[in-house]
Amino acid sequence: MENNTVTEFQLQTLNQAVEKIKATVHQVIVGQDQMIDLLITAILADGHVLIEGVPGVAKTLSAKLLAKCISAGFSRLQFTPDLMPSDVLGTNVYNFKTSEFEFRKGPIFSNIILVDEINRSPAKTQAALFEVMEERQITIDSVTRLMSPPFIVFATQNPIEQEGTYRLPEAQLDRFIYKIEVKYPLLEDEVNILKLHNQTAKLTDISQIQAVMTTEELLSYQKAVRQVHIEEKLIEYIAKLVSRTRESKDIVFGGSPRASINLMNAAKAIAAIRGRAFVTPDDILYVVKPVLRHRLILTPEKEMEGVTTNEVIDQLTKAIEIPR
Repeated sequence: MENNTVTEFQLQTLNQAVEKIKATVHQVIVGQDQMIDLLITAILADGHVLIEGVPGVAKTLSAKLLAKCISAGFSRLQFTPDLMPSDVLGTNVYNFKTSEFEFRKGPIFSNIILVDEINRSPAKTQAALFEVMEERQITIDSVTRLMSPPFIVFATQNPIEQEGTYRLPEAQLDRFIYKIEVKYPLLEDEVNILKLHNQTAKLTDISQIQAVMTTEELLSYQKAVRQVHIEEKLIEYIAKLVSRTRESKDIVFGGSPRASINLMNAAKAIAAIRGRAFVTPDDILYVVKPVLRHRLILTPEKEMEGVTTNEVIDQLTKAIEIPR
């Protein structure tokens, strides 16, 4: 009979691997601890991530560093207004030697995909990601091709430069486990960034970064995270949190059942990297904003008042009793 509970040894090896990844990333990235934690837990929870922040706050660099830490395939896509779905997925090409069509794979056929400035491509190209992000497969000319696990998409977008950008469809936003909002570094962190750059001009050269985790190890850690225990009362708490987003007068559209699943999986991953085989309410509250903020559409009145989804989520969590 298969053991469905994560063991102490699994947790110990997982935490050792996470610490190695953090140490490697912090050779180049100063601060941004929450972003790094969320990116690592997204990988462990097998979820895609949308990273939003102004230029120059290490969004792309962080994603590339994490990909380098894992001995898996990596592919980068720069989204532009003229990018076509075939540029992402691939296309059938006629082979004159064999007189047959052959499928030429696109850059999406990898393990960790970095999509830079995802909101710069129109809806037709965005739609190309719908099937592959949810089902880990693509269908072209009635032929379905599966992605090799792990398959994780890191996407970045700039919140301040709106010219030449397209709003991401809600169906696509719902496929991201997190929306991470990357802030400017603290003064102390920025001083340390300057000191590091003053010491070496090749600080952002990541070609020498060595992988600290194999693909097989990552898949075993993902399985261990799924086995983290969560009590029934906490499952009910998650369901209440997401359900309240559908009942709130401040919200036009609330979180879907996928949001509830993502919130539970993210809480399990946070518990695991904190060295616990069980979820606590604090784990859920730590990830509730990144999991929900991109899934909620506020009423026009609240948007005109300048209310943010983060503030509405705060109000909802305070209104629900935390199980102890």
